[in-house]
Amino acid sequence: MSKPKVTKPVDIDQTHAEAAHQAEHHDGAGHGTVKSYLIGFILSVVLTAIPFALTMMHVLPVATLIPVIVGIGVVQIVIHLIFFLHMNTSSAQYWNNAAFVFTVIIVGILIVGSLWVMYHLNSNMMPGMMPVD
Repeated sequence: MSKPKVTKPVDIDQTHAEAAHQAEHHDGAGHGTVKSYLIGFILSVVLTAIPFALTMMHVLPVATLIPVIVGIGVVQIVIHLIFFLHMNTSSAQYWNNAAFVFTVIIVGILIVGSLWVMYHLNSNMMPGMMPVD
């Protein structure tokens, strides 16, 4: 029978390893913990289940239900940004936040512009409203 190999533990200077780790992540991005990911996941599941339950049980009229669902969706987006993308207001996050704001502005312009064009096409090109010569 052969003896099992015994490896010696490697002696690592913890402060040097921690400094090297910090140097690798100089962009200021936050790191999540298991606790923060679990909180984000649980909040996401709850914020998904609430609109589903409200819709399936017909608790609210449709005119009230749609804004409630949209509001819960916006809250869920914020939860994802905080707990999963680790976005915050720290100065180290400046470029991430600037890119996010730029993206929101561009998407807003696309959505509002598309709705505006569709509304005007609908109101100006209705077949029943064309004059008959």
